[in-house]
Amino acid sequence: MEQRTLRAAVIGVGSMGRNHARVYASMPGVELVAVCDTNLAAANSLASIYRCHVYTDYHDMLSSENLDLVSVVVPTKYHFAVASTVIGHGVHVLIEKPIAATVEQGWMLIEAALRQGVILTVGHIERFNPAIIALKEQLNNHELGNLFQIMSRRVGPFPARIMDVGVVVDLATHEIDILNYLIGSPITRMHVELHRHLHQSHEDMLSALLRFENGMIGVLDINWLTPTKIRELSVVGERGMFVANYLTQDLTFYENDSCQGRAWPELALIGVSEGRSIRLKVPRREPLYEELRSFCEAVRNGTEPVVSGEAGVAALAIANQIVEVGLREQPAAGLIERALAVGM
Repeated sequence: MEQRTLRAAVIGVGSMGRNHARVYASMPGVELVAVCDTNLAAANSLASIYRCHVYTDYHDMLSSENLDLVSVVVPTKYHFAVASTVIGHGVHVLIEKPIAATVEQGWMLIEAALRQGVILTVGHIERFNPAIIALKEQLNNHELGNLFQIMSRRVGPFPARIMDVGVVVDLATHEIDILNYLIGSPITRMHVELHRHLHQSHEDMLSALLRFENGMIGVLDINWLTPTKIRELSVVGERGMFVANYLTQDLTFYENDSCQGRAWPELALIGVSEGRSIRLKVPRREPLYEELRSFCEAVRNGTEPVVSGEAGVAALAIANQIVEVGLREQPAAGLIERALAVGM
């Protein structure tokens, strides 16, 4: 039986929105019907490539087009207003992370989607990174035995285009969602250091130490101050360590030789020694394509999306808590200098 072609649109055609348009236009069984942006030149430029309709007002687009699904790729402060309108028209919606500017707005969007009977998903793209999917499978199979620590490093140059949020909401929400996905345990304690060096109004550097209810320790190193892009996550356990590279989509296992040949759950940690390093075979795929393909399948089949609205709210709530704790823990002016002087 031939499947009906899904009619898609993109609201917001900045750098990420342009990629959403590109993927929809290339996807079998999907037609990119329209793009919308207040910047008419940018919208026209994209529409000329994909031969779709152009709008500068998303209300006009939603009233004029018969759409199945929409990607909302606008600045965070507009997420609620735009996504609410999409939902109000009975159209399935993907909102680029974070779900909204506030947790309260996020819950309101979830409730609106439930009332309208439409799918709402959040663009936590790293859930669709093949290296992370493969890592999740390894952890589910207890390949590391008991887990001790998870460390995430997401650093790179300062993006001048992002002015409405800081590095915690823009970048750390990726890692927070992945930590929730991989570990599945609440955070019971955190120590946070925030700094603002280049951003005009928000933090551009985060260092955080997290303790999870299951005893694991999490470390976040996230900034906009590093002159090269690094996206890496490592998990340490009894059997050794997995390192996932988000950019190359490589997953490498570093073996604890002292545990070689011992089977879980009989595994007992008797020492740590350097063993083999094994790069697992991970088929490379574009995470955005996989994310939008999954969204389209959920729309077509009426199934739950991979990333729920609730998961988006959870990531935002933890990000807000990190900022709150970080601001609260900033030392009084001169405190460190006085402590150093006393110690000299």
